[in-house]
Amino acid sequence: MAEGERQPPPDSSEETPPATQNFIIPKKEIHTVPDMGKWKRSQAYADYIGFILTLNEGVKGKKLTFDYKVSEAIEKLVALLNTLDRWIDETPPVDQPSRFGNKAYRTWYAKLDQEAENLVATVVPTHLAAAVPEVAVYLKEAVGNSTRIDYGTGHEAAFAAFLCCLCKIGVLRVDDQVAIVFKVFDRYLEVMRKLQKTYRMEPAGSQGVWGLDDFQFLPFIWGSSQLIDHPHLEPRHFVDEKAVSENHKDYMFLQCILFITEMKTGPFAEHSNQLWNISAVPSWSKVNQGLIRMYKAECLEKFPVIQHFKFGSLLPIHPVTSG
Repeated sequence: MAEGERQPPPDSSEETPPATQNFIIPKKEIHTVPDMGKWKRSQAYADYIGFILTLNEGVKGKKLTFDYKVSEAIEKLVALLNTLDRWIDETPPVDQPSRFGNKAYRTWYAKLDQEAENLVATVVPTHLAAAVPEVAVYLKEAVGNSTRIDYGTGHEAAFAAFLCCLCKIGVLRVDDQVAIVFKVFDRYLEVMRKLQKTYRMEPAGSQGVWGLDDFQFLPFIWGSSQLIDHPHLEPRHFVDEKAVSENHKDYMFLQCILFITEMKTGPFAEHSNQLWNISAVPSWSKVNQGLIRMYKAECLEKFPVIQHFKFGSLLPIHPVTSG
């Protein structure tokens, strides 16, 4: 396994912080390109990638319709996301001359900015109330940028960091792994797609046709893991409309493909060239490994994405402590 891919022991996400832990408001630490070295050596990077890989392993070979445990914390997170969804309905787009970046998004975002700590407090037990302001920052970072009215993989990473922090304080546990992806992250994707469509959000830092997707990356990683060792669906099938329409309810990867084909016109090979190339890979395990490498290179090691990442006591900037 490459450096930085060491997975944490299975119970590492169950560490409950000591009552004396000093929670802090996360802030930016990556100000210049040379600072990227600090990020790659940081405890935050190790914990974040460990979290992504642990979930990747947890959903391997499982359908979205698989029967998994749903804890109270998971239910509360879904309720939180349902609230964000309801606010979209309550904040319709406004008439404006420009087609993209509807300014009503700023009204929607201002509500989240104001209510984020109250929302997070519904998920976090009272004895951990001190963690709420720190964790809430990642929720606010996870839904797009209200100045630019855009959304991209950096915002998606903030939502994964939000979930990672909830694991670190013991709100989410090891046996929540499948539900974190299938129940919470899947609901998050639905809300983000609704935001993108309702307010015509711009893709943040998009590489256009050369990027994997305009808005997301993680559901392709976890979605390809779901399909590993599938008896008949191979990577070549995801560009087949029939295979997608028949199987998208079971697989996150195919849901992403369906959304792309609904939002874009023209030949798939032209508007989604990277995905088209991936459809030629012989196995889902190779797709999965390749996407993890690509995620590190194209998202986690890119200054324009990571300059916005925030570091606190739960995802600290200090170098990995060997233990």
